[in-house]
Amino acid sequence: MIRSDVLKSLVPVLSDHLTIMNIGLPSQEMHLLDDQPTNFYMLGTMGLASSIGLGVALAQKEKVVAVDGDGSILTNMGTLPTIANNVADNFVLVIIDNGSYGSTGDQPTYAGKKTELADCAKAAGCENVHIVQAEDAAKALQDALDSNQMTILVVKCESGNIKVPVITMDPVVIKDRFMKTIAARNA
Repeated sequence: MIRSDVLKSLVPVLSDHLTIMNIGLPSQEMHLLDDQPTNFYMLGTMGLASSIGLGVALAQKEKVVAVDGDGSILTNMGTLPTIANNVADNFVLVIIDNGSYGSTGDQPTYAGKKTELADCAKAAGCENVHIVQAEDAAKALQDALDSNQMTILVVKCESGNIKVPVITMDPVVIKDRFMKTIAARNA
C-alpha cells in the first residue's frame, strides 16, 4: 500500500473528525478522496500539521486527527516534545511513514534509513505510540479515537504517488470553513 491507499482506508474513520492534513500530495489526495469542511489542508507550511493539530485539540473538546508525513516530522522534530508535554486526550497524530519525501519526488528520508520515528516520539516523552502496518491503519485509528488518549500512530507504507489535481480552493476559504465547523460544533 502507498500513502493514497492508506488515506483511502482512513476516510471512513476520519470523515466526522477535525482533520489537519500534511502539506502537498497528502492534502491533495484527501481533498480528492473526501473533501469535507472538517478537513484543514496545509498548502504551504511543511512540518506543521502536527503542531496545528495539537493547538486545535488543546483549544476545544472535539477529537482532532493530524495526518503528517515522516519527512514533515523530520523537518519539525520539536513537535514531538511539544506534544509530549502538552497532553490533549482528544488528539491523534497519524504519521504516514513511507520513507520518502513523497511530494517532492520520493527522495529517501532518514525514517527510510536508520531513524525510527516511533522511537523518537517515545524519547521525546510521548507515552502512547504505536507502529502500525498500512493495512491495519484504519482499525488502529479507530481504536486510538475510542481510547480517549493522546496517541501517535506511525503507519508504515510503501513510497509512491498517484496523480492528483492541485487544490484550487483559496486558503482563506479553507481556513474559514474549518473555523466555522469548529465554532458550530462547540456552540
